[in-house]
Amino acid sequence: MRLTRRHYLAALPALGAAGLGGGFLYMLRHATQGTFDPKAVRNPRLGQAVPAFSPLPALPEQPTPCPGLSWQDFHTLTQPVLLLIWASWCLPCLEEIPFLRQHIAGGSTTSPLALWGVCYKDTPSQAAHWLEQAHHPFSRLGMDYDGQCAIEWGVTGVPESFLILPHPLTGSRIVWHGTGSLTEALYREQIQPFLRGAL
Repeated sequence: MRLTRRHYLAALPALGAAGLGGGFLYMLRHATQGTFDPKAVRNPRLGQAVPAFSPLPALPEQPTPCPGLSWQDFHTLTQPVLLLIWASWCLPCLEEIPFLRQHIAGGSTTSPLALWGVCYKDTPSQAAHWLEQAHHPFSRLGMDYDGQCAIEWGVTGVPESFLILPHPLTGSRIVWHGTGSLTEALYREQIQPFLRGAL
């Protein structure tokens, strides 16, 4: 039988349903095996230079002055930067603060990292309260009031983290991306290998 365009068009719904069914079976199989991670999404910015974004203002009326954040700041890097995108209303963001303070933000004298932050869709008063509880671990902090900066970075939720290394041609490059709270194991297994290669 000669296949016509009408036959191909008629087959499209069935092919689409088969594709969706296959995807569902893949997720179901890995979920039952405990190997499916719904957050394991590759960020489109990974491996690229830091995306251009409008300058983010500093948090107003901070007890300890901390500058805001701009795209240009990433093009004068002298050390690796861990960028944390967070919000005061995000419980996992608060849960990772003890780790950040101990290993990155001054609690450890051996950390080669600078910790910068982007506060996502938050109010100054709530952000200031959160920072007071966290003893303000950031050396730079920008307020992303409308969430546009997070969109440029390809963020899908908070917290998300990016490791940025200095780069001789582009100024900087995103080499690692993580979703959810940072942990000791994640830092040791995924972030430290990049740092050893950069130093």
